[in-house]
Amino acid sequence: MAPAPRSRQDLQQETRDTLVIAARTVFSETGYHAASLEAIAREAGYSKGAVYSNFSGKADLFLAVMDANMEAAIAADGWDLQDPDEATSDECEPLPEQFDEAIQGMALATLEFIAAAARDPQLRPQMAARLEVLIQGYATTATRASIGEDDPLTEPERGALLAALDQGTALLMLSGSDLIDQRVLRTGMQRLLAPGGSEEPRDGHRGSPALHDVTIRQRLAAAAQADGWESAHPSE
Repeated sequence: MAPAPRSRQDLQQETRDTLVIAARTVFSETGYHAASLEAIAREAGYSKGAVYSNFSGKADLFLAVMDANMEAAIAADGWDLQDPDEATSDECEPLPEQFDEAIQGMALATLEFIAAAARDPQLRPQMAARLEVLIQGYATTATRASIGEDDPLTEPERGALLAALDQGTALLMLSGSDLIDQRVLRTGMQRLLAPGGSEEPRDGHRGSPALHDVTIRQRLAAAAQADGWESAHPSE
């Protein structure tokens, strides 16, 4: 029996997904402001008209990229900061070395976008909505740490603090600092949730980039592999 023809909705969703993947590549390579819709359409193999058929403009497309990245990185059940196996998981094969450059490039593009959105009354609430989703993901992770009933902080407050530490560390790294690696970041996140020196510092991540916690990096890597990033950008 011949397969049923694909619906118009399925085809449109495929086009949209392909554009988001292409946009992530272009944004990470050139930045938000320098990226053009023409370059994104070319990367995706479509015309510029296909972009406007699915997105209202570059900002709308960037928000879609952010949504895809957050969906991949911030799982609904968070992650276990106290599980040594999760921090060193081999559940996803490592991407080529240039993946570090890609994730760093996307982080820099996001900083550009945040600055632009903060000055735009239409974009500002959309950025705030995504920040709430991000903080909730960190809040779930904080809850999994089981820090006891006497904590005076609420779940959203703990999530905001974890987000501030993880994202702030990324900002330090993007600014040129190498003082915080994955070992220090994981230890700091644990200490923030359970003050004191009793927790064991992470081994095996000394000197590794602290551009987001290692579990977030692994999830982004797995999502990039699923999107065919490795085949499109083979190691040299």
